[in-house]
Amino acid sequence: MTIILLFGLFFLLVLLKVPIAIAIGTTSVIVLFSLGGMTSVNTMSNIMYTSISTFTLLAIPFFILAGVIMEYAGISKRLISFAQTLVGNVRGGIVFITVITALFFAAISGSGPATVAAIGGILIPAIVKNGYRKDTAASLVASSGSIGIIVPPSIAFIVFAVVAGDQIDVTIGRLFIAGIVPGILLAIAFVITALIIKWRDDQKLLPVKEEVKPVENYERSSLRDIGKSFLSAFWGLLIPIIILGGIYGGIFTPTEAAVVAVFYGLFIGMFVYRELSIKKLYNVFVDASVQTAVVMFIVSSASLFAYIITSERIARQIADSLLFITENPILILLLINLMLLVAGAFIDAISAFYIFVPIILPIALFLDMDPTVIGVFMTLNLAIGLFTPPVGLNLYVAAGITKLPISQVSKAILPFLISAIVVLILVTFIPEISTFLPDLIGIN
Repeated sequence: MTIILLFGLFFLLVLLKVPIAIAIGTTSVIVLFSLGGMTSVNTMSNIMYTSISTFTLLAIPFFILAGVIMEYAGISKRLISFAQTLVGNVRGGIVFITVITALFFAAISGSGPATVAAIGGILIPAIVKNGYRKDTAASLVASSGSIGIIVPPSIAFIVFAVVAGDQIDVTIGRLFIAGIVPGILLAIAFVITALIIKWRDDQKLLPVKEEVKPVENYERSSLRDIGKSFLSAFWGLLIPIIILGGIYGGIFTPTEAAVVAVFYGLFIGMFVYRELSIKKLYNVFVDASVQTAVVMFIVSSASLFAYIITSERIARQIADSLLFITENPILILLLINLMLLVAGAFIDAISAFYIFVPIILPIALFLDMDPTVIGVFMTLNLAIGLFTPPVGLNLYVAAGITKLPISQVSKAILPFLISAIVVLILVTFIPEISTFLPDLIGIN
């Protein structure tokens, strides 16, 4: 009965378009009250406070602040310019530029929607000018933005490590490195998909509806131009190196790395690029505070949901039921992927971790899966959810930039969705894709 009430009420509120954090919190309070009256409800504040008062989660507001600072400091336009000089001469180079820039910015912000917002305003018009349809441009940027929660530093990996920490020992550093190869594979898949779409459209001789004719430039950049662009973007390119080098060099923890990124970004924005003024700092802190408040509210609300799942042994019941149906590892993993893909289409990654990690982790451990692989394939599932209709956040950001209806962008995203699922299947069933790099480096 508790399972039906918990999940039934939650999905009912989601279908009624109640914000996810409020839906999770409301459901949890009602279920807690039904289980133990006011006595159970009185424990709510302690659970919510404890869930967000960990040192590890302190990395989230600082990585969010670092990402906002980089955006205001003009990092994104310099990264785009550098990518342009590298591959702008290649046919279809604008696609490479988009994905490469998404990878660079993802390695700074750790957030999918933030990546789309930072690069979309510049790149979507450029993609259209190069002969691509506007909905294709929007879907390319929306899907590329999902790489933001896979490559390090990743807010999603931080949350997974915290939620899974009660059952397994998995380090954030190992998860960070494990996400690099899957992130690159996803980037390659998106490039191939975009080029195939363009080739198909050219074969059909579809007219470009935008007023600007294609202006793709295949002239090779000179070494001087490449060097000048590299120097301009150099300080931004150093950020991931400082963050990851510091973590894996044992200089600081992921949380301390986030703080270092903030102060580095402030220094570069104010004294090197000089695009970050004291006046702009107000907007930087307001934007970062709003984003942080949203994430932390989701975390605290979802922790109540996770508490009920654990304390009422709901996770164990669901795991036993699934294993009763089949113990075939392939079928189980396919069912888990299907469940996460559906969930990711409706709820954000942080909420999904708190809801599904207590359920999926015992099953995955029963299958003797590496905890690192579990974190990577769950995160990849939820990254796909960022651009999956009807609630994919990246879709709405891209649609807002292009002024296209969400239905049109959702239709155009389908080829990218298919290519991402192919990568997901590879990562799920070939664990070495995730474990190869951290094992090679010796990260435990």
